[in-house]
Amino acid sequence: MKVFPIPLVSLDAISARVGRDSQPAEEDGFDYLPLPSGMHTFDLPRMPEATDPAATAAAIAALETVLAGLQGWRFGEGSNPLFDLSALDADALAVVNDALGQGEVSAIVRGSPALHIQETVFAGLWRVQAVDADGRLLSDMLEAGAIPAAVPAAAATAAHPASDSAQPPLIDGVMNAQPVLFELFAAARAHRPGDAAHVVNLSLLPMTPADLAWLGAALGDGPATVLSRGYGNCRITATGLPATWRVQYFNNDDKLILDTVEVTDIPEVALAATEDFADSLLRLTEWVATLREGLADGADDV
Repeated sequence: MKVFPIPLVSLDAISARVGRDSQPAEEDGFDYLPLPSGMHTFDLPRMPEATDPAATAAAIAALETVLAGLQGWRFGEGSNPLFDLSALDADALAVVNDALGQGEVSAIVRGSPALHIQETVFAGLWRVQAVDADGRLLSDMLEAGAIPAAVPAAAATAAHPASDSAQPPLIDGVMNAQPVLFELFAAARAHRPGDAAHVVNLSLLPMTPADLAWLGAALGDGPATVLSRGYGNCRITATGLPATWRVQYFNNDDKLILDTVEVTDIPEVALAATEDFADSLLRLTEWVATLREGLADGADDV
């Protein structure tokens, strides 16, 4: 089994930290929930550890190929550019991993193969790894774009019928979930790629715990989960309905502060912005130049 070159956030770890049942019971009395206080800022990746100069040179060449391939591409237009990293040997790949670092958004797309996705510190550049059922690495790509194309594509093909008859039996305590479900069914049926998001804010509705549990069962589980850690924690889960996502925001104490369902290609909170990507290209260009200078200085010291 080939060891993954980048650490990934497991779904079990995500669920344990920000899952629906992980929240403590509310105490009596009214209290304001503290808002998130941490916000992601850009930090340069660490300099790669001293390694074979040939490996460093190969890593620099791979990153320069990425930069050259992105010249002239307009962010968000056409297909996302892809760059294959699987041909790099282990030493060169280690340098690339150090150079790219890890950003604030990660995702898993379940299927055969499954996709493990990690944004780099350069917003809009994503590491996309395909693995088989035994965890073996099948491919290792760098993808440029607002989000890897596989994430919205997986949610768009969800097989759960958006039909008013496709609902589980009612349970005790359900009061207002049925009209919400019917609204979401209608929005999912009407949605077309590129449409504006249809958002239902569950936090503002008089929903009982039974309502939320029944609605979650009715929506079902989809093939993709995204975790954004840029400002507090945001868990974005595809439901069984096409292009329908459960978006939950948690503060730094892991208390749920906003719970919504969005019918959209992909919720905006998961997307890298155009201006961030432009900044990423500048920073990556500077970082590759720094790596090359370090390689040259090392050669002079020999």
